[in-house]
Amino acid sequence: MGVAFFPRGGSAHVTRNLARFLPGAGWDVTVVTGSLGAPGEESHAGTFYAGFDVQALDFTASRDASDPLAADPPFQPSYEDRPGAPDRAYAAVGDDAYERLVASWERELRAARADKYDVLHLSHLTPINEAAARVAPGVPVVGHLHGTELLMLAQIERGAPAGWDHAQAWADRLRRWAARCERLLVLSPDAMERVPELLGVEPARLVASPNGFDPEAFDRRPADAGARVALWRRWLVEEPRGWDESGVPGTVSYSAEDLESFADGAPVLLYVGRYTEVKRIPLLIRAYARARERFSRPAPLVLLGGFPGEWEGDHPLSVVKETGASDVFLAGWRGHDVLPDGLNASDVLVLPSVHEQFGQVIVEAMACGLPAIAVDAHGPATIVDPGRTGWLVPPDDEQALASALVDAVNEPAERKAMGEAAYEHSRSRYSWPSLAANVGGLYEEVVGSRS
Repeated sequence: MGVAFFPRGGSAHVTRNLARFLPGAGWDVTVVTGSLGAPGEESHAGTFYAGFDVQALDFTASRDASDPLAADPPFQPSYEDRPGAPDRAYAAVGDDAYERLVASWERELRAARADKYDVLHLSHLTPINEAAARVAPGVPVVGHLHGTELLMLAQIERGAPAGWDHAQAWADRLRRWAARCERLLVLSPDAMERVPELLGVEPARLVASPNGFDPEAFDRRPADAGARVALWRRWLVEEPRGWDESGVPGTVSYSAEDLESFADGAPVLLYVGRYTEVKRIPLLIRAYARARERFSRPAPLVLLGGFPGEWEGDHPLSVVKETGASDVFLAGWRGHDVLPDGLNASDVLVLPSVHEQFGQVIVEAMACGLPAIAVDAHGPATIVDPGRTGWLVPPDDEQALASALVDAVNEPAERKAMGEAAYEHSRSRYSWPSLAANVGGLYEEVVGSRS
C-alpha cells in the first residue's frame, strides 16, 4: 500500500485500518509512505503505522529547507494552495521537480521490493503511481481515490487559478495514472457518477468502497456527566493543544471557570477535522453564534483538530472574537486513538464541509451513538439519513445550519433517537473488518485476471 503524504488526513487512517484488517482476509501488507517529525509524533510514519511493515520517506529536513521542493527528498506537494505552507499545489510544480518527486519514490519502492508484490494499492493519484510504473511495471495496481485529487482536477477543468502554471500537465498525469489502474476504489455513489468524466475511465473499472471504523475502538462508552466534564477539563485546561495564529500548540488554553457551559449534562456539539477552507469552520462558528441565542440551555461547541500551524482563510479564533461567540473551544490536534473518548463525551457531530468526498468522522461518530449535522452534498449525503440518523443542510447555508444546531440542542428525545439509529446503521454497513474483506476479494479478482 502506497500513500505519498505524511500521516495527516483521511487517506492515512484508511491505509492504517486496511493494513490492520487485510491479514484477516489473507493478505500481508507493506506500507510505503511519507513521514514527518520525530518518533512519537502522530505525523511520524513509524508512530502512526506502529506494528506494520513500513517503508518511509522522511520529509522532516525538507520541510525546513529554504526551498522544500528542491530538497532531497523534495517535500510532498498538495492538491490545494496554502500560502506559506511547505507543500505547494501539484499544479504549480514544474517538470524538473516532478522528476525529482518520482525518483524519490522509485528509491522507496525499490527498497520495499515492490516488484515482488502481488498487488500495489496506491492511495490518491500521485508521483508514486509513476514510480510504480517504472519500478514494478508487471504488478497490477488498484487505485484508491480519496477526493482531493478530484477537487484539483475539477478546478483545472473550470480554469486553473494564478500560479498553477503546470495544471494541464498534471491533469494529463492523473488521467494516465488512473488509466493504468486495474480498478479504482471510490468513496461514494456521487464519486461513481463524477469520476468517469473527470478521469476518462470506464465506469466498469470503478468499485464503490466506503471508508469505515474500527468496531473495537469506536463504540458507545457510557459516562456520567462528571466524567465527561473531566475529559474536557483535561483537554482544554490541563493539557491544552489549541493554537492561535502563531501555530504553536498550547497557545490557546482555558480556565476551569470557562467550562461552566459543560456542567449539568449539557449537550456538546463537536467538530473534528482540519482547518482548511472547504471545511467551512468560520461558517460553523457564525451559525453557532446565531443559534446560541435560541438554545434552551447552554451547549458548548468544541473544535477538535486543526493540524498545528495549518489553516486557510480566517483562523477559527479570530472568528470567535469577531462574533463574540462564547462557549466555542479549540481543543487542538489529538491522536486518532483518543477520538472515541472525545466522541463519547459529546452529543452531536457537526461537519459543515462542502466538498467532503466521504466523511469518515461521521461514520466514526455514528459508531459511538452520535447523530450528525452535515451538508447535503457528496459523501455525507449518502451517509446521513435526514430525520433518522441526523440532519442535512444545504451547502454554505448559515441560517439552515443554525436551525439544525437549535434542533439538535433543544430536542433531546429526538437527538437520542437519532443517535440510536445512527449506531445501528453504522455497524451494519461501515465496519472495517467486513470492508477489508471486500478489498481482499477485489485483490483476488485483479490477480486472477492477470493469471
